[in-house]
Amino acid sequence: DAAFRRAGMLRVFALDELFDAVQMLATGRPPRDERLAIVTNGGGMGILATDALMDAGGRLAELSQETLDRLDAALPSAWSHGNPVDLVGDATAARYRAALDAVVADDGVDAVLVMNCPVALASGNDSARIVVDMYEQQPSTSIIASWVGGDYQLDSRRQFAQGGIPSYDTPEEAVRAFMYLVNYRRSQAALMETPRSLPATGTPDIRRARDIVAHALNDGSTWLNPAGAREVLSAYQIPVVPTRICASPEEAATASADIGAPVALKVNSPDITHKTDVGGVVLDLADPAAVQAAAESMQRHIAQLRPDARLLGFTVEPMTRSRDGYELIIGAHEDAQFGPVILFGHGGTAVEVRADTALGLPPLNANLALEMIMRTRISRLLEGFRGQSGVDLTALSLILMRVSQLMIDIPEIIELDINPLIADRARMVALDARVRIAHARRPGHERLCISPYPSELEATLKAADGRDFLLRPIRPEDEPALSAAFTHLTPQEIHLRFFVAMRSLPRLMAARFTQIDYDREMALVLTQPGITEPTEILGVVRLQEDPDRERAEFAIIVRREVSNRGLGTLMMQHIIAHARRRGVGVIEGDVLSENTRMLTLCRELGFEVRVDATDPTYVKVSMKLSRVG
Repeated sequence: DAAFRRAGMLRVFALDELFDAVQMLATGRPPRDERLAIVTNGGGMGILATDALMDAGGRLAELSQETLDRLDAALPSAWSHGNPVDLVGDATAARYRAALDAVVADDGVDAVLVMNCPVALASGNDSARIVVDMYEQQPSTSIIASWVGGDYQLDSRRQFAQGGIPSYDTPEEAVRAFMYLVNYRRSQAALMETPRSLPATGTPDIRRARDIVAHALNDGSTWLNPAGAREVLSAYQIPVVPTRICASPEEAATASADIGAPVALKVNSPDITHKTDVGGVVLDLADPAAVQAAAESMQRHIAQLRPDARLLGFTVEPMTRSRDGYELIIGAHEDAQFGPVILFGHGGTAVEVRADTALGLPPLNANLALEMIMRTRISRLLEGFRGQSGVDLTALSLILMRVSQLMIDIPEIIELDINPLIADRARMVALDARVRIAHARRPGHERLCISPYPSELEATLKAADGRDFLLRPIRPEDEPALSAAFTHLTPQEIHLRFFVAMRSLPRLMAARFTQIDYDREMALVLTQPGITEPTEILGVVRLQEDPDRERAEFAIIVRREVSNRGLGTLMMQHIIAHARRRGVGVIEGDVLSENTRMLTLCRELGFEVRVDATDPTYVKVSMKLSRVG
């Protein structure tokens, strides 16, 4: 669950799918990578499996020439000569064995789907026994089976169950199960990725955006007017086209004269969602007279089509042309279960028809935003093709991150729609935006499925020598800095903190230490103040809670370059205060008995110190907390 959530993957499982997923993740051997080979005695089944694999975003293994030569020597001349490996309908157990020997030995194959349909000329049970034998002899081989034919293949399926091989009734189910392993592997890889550094972007004007929303709510509005929507986006540094709001055709004509031709004219109505459906958009108007005529015509036309709609006037904006640009959509919606959900995809008036979108959960970092983009079909065009320049995917990721932050900061925004966002190699600009608002039903971060970066925990610490240091929550981007900090520790310091000897911090451990769920644990890092990019880490204090928050375990380390300045005491005071606010009952830790400095610090802070009766090497320290709230 954590892997799916951190990778931003929203999945809704039917009950049978959930059972298959649990079965596969529990029993299936993880593949080395994603390349699947298919071995079957039925060409039709091979095609079905291949189609299912392609539809699910999987990869078909490309067999090496050496493998093809081995298969040519072992199989009838009518075999498929490629992947899927069609053994032909009369395939015997010996033929299965020869094919599997060749395919499993191929370095370009990471997993094998073996299939069988019942035929009169060969025994499916004998072939199943061959597969089970190979599975036992090749402990690193990932194999999935699909013996179709209902109860006729029941004995074969029993063999697979006894041998620990996942088996499924149809090729599609087998491929779906394999993709569970693939997606799990991808999610674990995403957990290991360090988010890329992004250019400094400044700070959003949160107060300005909140004031716009608050004033609209006080006026009884459920939608921001076009200017208000654009102003909120602008407050979060999302580029927007300048817009003038006009109450009448005459005002629209005057505004167009000020802006300069050509302009775009749009209807301003809180009741019209899709303006183009009712003729509410006219482009490339060349002069004020054309603008006034178009506005008057639009007014009459919409009054006939939508007499129920409130017409507040018009918006006038300069025409934005981009010969090589793409129309994109970025949206957000407050889901009853997941809280805010971010959407990205191919935009424009045909967005519903194209159905090319991806969903993600805030907070988004650079990797998650880019992963959302790459899950859409239009991403292949955005990267550039056939000599046509692509768009700046880093800048596009940044806009997604800003929308994510906007939804986190302002819980009164329950729906946001930027469509289209025009993107080309030179720029990105939002041409239209809709923002729906309502009084927040849940306060702040309680709406979120994933806890965001808790900036409220940032603090400036003043050392005994007068120097200032920044104490802040750890971020995924800190992984390289954390690994670098480990190299500055002496063997004795490593022993006192980790209780074991280590020459370096393993990558998996570094990722685990930096990519945390702020709702379940906390790590505060000591750094130099005033630096927003990942920087040198001088100390870390960490708190790991039990699920019921009855107890939490702490750990701390301060590099010797800044020790003896009272920083360890200050860091401990901050993590204890955080535990108290969280409602933790007892904070505790294990300290080596030889770590006299740590034991002295614990006593000064009020911890109870007692020697572990079972092992005097360790000392137990604990503090009962009075819970807040």
